[in-house]
Amino acid sequence: MKSHPDNQALHAKYAITAWWYDILDYPWERLYKQWRPQLLQGLQGKVLEAGCGTGRNFTYYPENVELTAIELSKAMLIKAAKRATQANCHIELLQQDATNMHDIADEQFDWIVSTFMCCVMPDHLQPKTLDEFSRILKPGGRFKLLEMIYSKDSKLKRRQDFFAPLVEKIYGARFDRHTLEYLSAHPKLEVSKVSFLKDDTYLLVEGYKT
Repeated sequence: MKSHPDNQALHAKYAITAWWYDILDYPWERLYKQWRPQLLQGLQGKVLEAGCGTGRNFTYYPENVELTAIELSKAMLIKAAKRATQANCHIELLQQDATNMHDIADEQFDWIVSTFMCCVMPDHLQPKTLDEFSRILKPGGRFKLLEMIYSKDSKLKRRQDFFAPLVEKIYGARFDRHTLEYLSAHPKLEVSKVSFLKDDTYLLVEGYKT
């Protein structure tokens, strides 16, 4: 796998985190599993899931989806492969760095879905990833990106600040990424809707390729 040098530390982190990921993520998954059906309903055609993790989304994809799921971490992908057998749609799993999806040809996908990948990815790599999203989406192809950001509510932000060091140490995730800004500035990706699934922290960005 061709991986960006700055993602190698992240790959090493998840070689360890993967074995405990589902247990560590359980408190949050109780909330996320309520969102997944709504997030993935209505998708059809060829879909790329970027940063599929352990495959938590897989069973919620409609059966008429042809899914390609990529993941940086081989250890996470091993976990995802078990969930892929329970899905209603066809799934191809690829170990791939989202900044360089060299195994994927141009203009292949009707949809790109990503949940909590960009908040893990270093800011300076995100424009590279968005360029790749633009390259592999068909003209008019659509995307949904779900991320965590800092709240503007001071009480909630203090709580996030308390957990931030642990979240970054275990997951590599941060609440201060600038994904929406990079998307808004991209010449070929158009943001059509911005909403929050909970408070002003769980940010859902939807759009399309022009």
